[in-house]
Amino acid sequence: MRRKEALEPNGAIRKENQSSTLYFALLGLSSQQAQEDFFFVLFLFIYPITLIGNLLIICDTCSDVHLHNPMYFFLASLSLVGIFFSSATVPNMLTNYLFGSRVISFRGCLTQMHFMLALANTDSYILAVMACDRAVAISCPLHYTTIMNPRSCFLFVVGSWMIGMGNSLPHTLLTTSMSFCSHQEVTNFYCDNKALLKMSCSDIHFNVKFMYLGASAFSMPVIFIIISYIRVFSTILWVPSTKGILKAFSTCASHLTVVSLYYGTVMGIYFRPLTNYSLKDAVITVMYVAVTPMLNPFIYSLRNQDMKAALRKLFSKRMSSQ
Repeated sequence: MRRKEALEPNGAIRKENQSSTLYFALLGLSSQQAQEDFFFVLFLFIYPITLIGNLLIICDTCSDVHLHNPMYFFLASLSLVGIFFSSATVPNMLTNYLFGSRVISFRGCLTQMHFMLALANTDSYILAVMACDRAVAISCPLHYTTIMNPRSCFLFVVGSWMIGMGNSLPHTLLTTSMSFCSHQEVTNFYCDNKALLKMSCSDIHFNVKFMYLGASAFSMPVIFIIISYIRVFSTILWVPSTKGILKAFSTCASHLTVVSLYYGTVMGIYFRPLTNYSLKDAVITVMYVAVTPMLNPFIYSLRNQDMKAALRKLFSKRMSSQ
């Protein structure tokens, strides 16, 4: 194939077939070998626990009829997103470390970026749906089964996936139109949208505006979560017994913990100016890329008696079958 070249307004040369020739170097989380070794061991420890923990939540929800309700259906959906979320980056990072390679192709980088954005958006909308579920359960208990029927729950989850994919697609298409002067270095252990924008030598003014617009859309689920919990807390204030108040708080505590962990790290990165992006931001991404998906099963199961009982039943069946 003959290579076509075009002169960009800023003097950079844009290669029309750059998707097949361009590659990036993933710098990882640190420039020091000792720290790289530490992060490798950390990820090697975190990733299997993430897979096992989230798979147990899914198996538990499917196998135990007592967990066939909206709350656990959404929890299983969140666990599925957590598995994909970690699997989109961590195996590649571990492989790169083992084989001493940091290179990723432009197409591979673009694919990774697309799925990370899509899964991050899907995760946020499922968290919002879970908040709405708790609000309906506490505020409208008599109408709960009517509002949160199986069809509605299925549509909520499918809608979360569709919105996630839909929000990610424009960013991916805009990135394909950018030009890169040469093979460049990504200051992260995976291809992040912000890092790619920083490396581009074409005009990214519109891309940056669209990124912050996307970040604003990404914060929409936060508004739903806040509104849901305002409704929850306003209802709890009218509960006459202390036991009832504690029970209501207990059903929301796990979700609020996960929301705080997830949004605290995400907003700390994507609402910062582009020029401030550094390896420190890459370290923060470990929280929502690897740590939060790992902690989700523990946060939800350790505080939930039904989930713990289902886990005991699942293990006892497994032992008896052997």
